[in-house]
Amino acid sequence: MSTATIPSSTDSVRQDARIISLEGVAHAVSHFFHLILAPLFPWLKEAFAVSYAELGLLMTAFFVISGVGQALSGFVVDRVGARAVLFFGMACLATSGLVLSIAPNYLILLLGSMLAGLGNSVFHPACFTILNKRVSAARLGYAFSVHGFSGNLGWAAAPVFLTTIASLSSWRIALLAAAFIPMAVLLLLFVNRDLLQTHDAHHIHASHSKEQAASSSTFSFMRVPAIWMCFAFFFVTALALGGIQSFSSASLRSLYSMPLAWATAGYTTFMVASACGMVWGGFLAAKATRHDRTIAFAFISSGVITMIIAGGFVPSWMAVALMGAVGLGSGVAGPSRDLLIRAAAPKNATGRVYGVVYSGLDIAMSVAPLLFGALMDSSHPSWVFICIGMFQLMAIFTAVSVGSGTEKRQASLQTA
Repeated sequence: MSTATIPSSTDSVRQDARIISLEGVAHAVSHFFHLILAPLFPWLKEAFAVSYAELGLLMTAFFVISGVGQALSGFVVDRVGARAVLFFGMACLATSGLVLSIAPNYLILLLGSMLAGLGNSVFHPACFTILNKRVSAARLGYAFSVHGFSGNLGWAAAPVFLTTIASLSSWRIALLAAAFIPMAVLLLLFVNRDLLQTHDAHHIHASHSKEQAASSSTFSFMRVPAIWMCFAFFFVTALALGGIQSFSSASLRSLYSMPLAWATAGYTTFMVASACGMVWGGFLAAKATRHDRTIAFAFISSGVITMIIAGGFVPSWMAVALMGAVGLGSGVAGPSRDLLIRAAAPKNATGRVYGVVYSGLDIAMSVAPLLFGALMDSSHPSWVFICIGMFQLMAIFTAVSVGSGTEKRQASLQTA
């Protein structure tokens, strides 16, 4: 192995910090484009004379394409390297912004949304492969913490950025301005491209591995039960998140007869606390050895508190505060979740594993608005929070199953 791959302690810290920062910026752009259209719905509805159902289809198309593309892009990452795939995804996001900004009709809006979904699909397989291959193992917990925190920043920035520009100018100018964000970040990534190279390091690291023979087949990782439990974990947790993002504000208004500003503050409190929880979770994950236990503690807390909110018997101000507690628990689980997946992934299949596992997130995000919307249409606002809590508690079972299965698999490999 060349000395370039074994930097000194000080150089290693600096290199890890740069890689984590670059990946964090890229992930923030990905989450920014999750909301590239939703904040502009009032303008788009008027401009194209479309229904809310047609506007909702734009988001469904985004997540369907992203979910399918995410599962497939992991295979490409493992074959050609994460860096090239990440560059492709960033270029797709930039192009989608341009297409959306000049869209003459609804069909082109739909095409632009699908292109954004394609660009978004590569980020988790590419970014997690870069982090796992290029960041020191001792700092991976912090890396995953920054990853989650930066994603939340992207979600928070998009509505402010887009609605402000649309109000001052037009929705087309807002989308055009948004297109320049991934362009600038793509340039930044290209300038630092040597730090993002994974393919050569991948082959060196994989040599003489006990799992190499088990991972030699492209699809052999799909025979590992822990991978599908990871998928289930992402599916149920994303269902909970989708319910919070879509209808928690509406449910709070119905349950507590609170004004819209208070209900919106509840969701904002959840997001801010979730971001803080990810920072705290990074420190916990860096020191823990059983990440499933951290996840279990976090989601037991969140699930129970969500059920309290569903009861509707606490004061309105307390319901808003409890939304923050739910977000804190969800955030704390994030870094441990990503380290749990890393431990479950066979060697040589990092990109494929993250692609398949994270596709559960996109699938759930496409389903959640339909499920929770039906509950609201049926005048059952409390069931929105009951289901959110149930999904969070279900996640504990999947996390513990992954942790136990991974521990047994690693023990069998050591004795083989």
